[in-house]
Amino acid sequence: MPLLSDDPSSCVSPSPPSRSKSMDWKVRGDMNRPLPVIAFFLGAALTAAFVFLGATLDVNWRFSEMAVWGNGARDEGKPYAELADMLKNASMEDNTVIVTSINQAYAAPGSLLDLFLESFRLGEGTARLLDHLLIVAVDPGALQTCRSVHRHCYLLRPDGGGGADLGAEKHFMTPEYLDMMWARNRFQLTILELGFNFLFTDIDILWFRNPMRHIAITSDIAIASDYFNGDPDSLLNLPNGGFLYVRSKNRTVEFYRRWRAARREFPAGTNEQHILAQVQAPLTGQLGVRMQFLDTANCGGFCQLSGDLRRVSTMHANCCTGLPNKVQDLQSVLRDWRNYTLAPQELRRRGGFGWTKPGRCIR
Repeated sequence: MPLLSDDPSSCVSPSPPSRSKSMDWKVRGDMNRPLPVIAFFLGAALTAAFVFLGATLDVNWRFSEMAVWGNGARDEGKPYAELADMLKNASMEDNTVIVTSINQAYAAPGSLLDLFLESFRLGEGTARLLDHLLIVAVDPGALQTCRSVHRHCYLLRPDGGGGADLGAEKHFMTPEYLDMMWARNRFQLTILELGFNFLFTDIDILWFRNPMRHIAITSDIAIASDYFNGDPDSLLNLPNGGFLYVRSKNRTVEFYRRWRAARREFPAGTNEQHILAQVQAPLTGQLGVRMQFLDTANCGGFCQLSGDLRRVSTMHANCCTGLPNKVQDLQSVLRDWRNYTLAPQELRRRGGFGWTKPGRCIR
């Protein structure tokens, strides 16, 4: 977590001051008076600095974990040290990292990873965002593929080293799918605890413009909704955790912890998204978290197709199950986008461009 300024001006030494009688007096004539005053102000400044540092770091992390990562004394600190370094290398100036996750099925040639990365390259001003993308692989095969196509790749080791085949496709709401979703949720909490903001995006979301321009500066959490009700502040919107921005603050860390704890109050087999829909109102009220729901005209999907390609930032293959179905219909989305970007500027300004109806996902 970067705590020191990178401002080059901080490395410039001031030119030596000319000596004067007044300076000689301060140095030689009356040293007993200025030094206690200077010491007092230095002490006050250091105290304030440590109070500020303590307030900005998560209460259960802070200095003990910094010491572990700094000296490598404990083996259990090493995975988090590696993650912290990767987040730092991928982060933007405000400590924000774009994060997605893959397994071997999603990373296979011609599958979702290829489409996802291609959308960044075809989008308007999105190619540079790849420098800030961390791809989280959940199996060694996916990690190997990631490293062949991208700079920032991290292997998320399963808790307890379970024997489940994490590389295979996970079908919606199966036990393996739910385990993967809750592991993703825990990983997001770890990112917040390390002091980084994140924008998590499912791998079946195509990026055509920077969606962060639609996130209010006052929002602690911004999240997609399959069907947007028109009010970004309405907690009656149902969240879709496949596209989720969270700022790292003590209150958002606590939000995540209580969200995870609420799992015990629901039947086994309930996914994290459904639980969030039930607890988002009480938790935002109790913790003072400002939650924003994103307009599907800007951050849309197959559930509620955006009708104007001049506005769209992202397109999600939601309301769709089955990896082959998602791949085929997202290929159609990419073709529609290419046709739009190749059209003359005057024609694009008039509008009238739309998406091909997802034929495999929506019938």
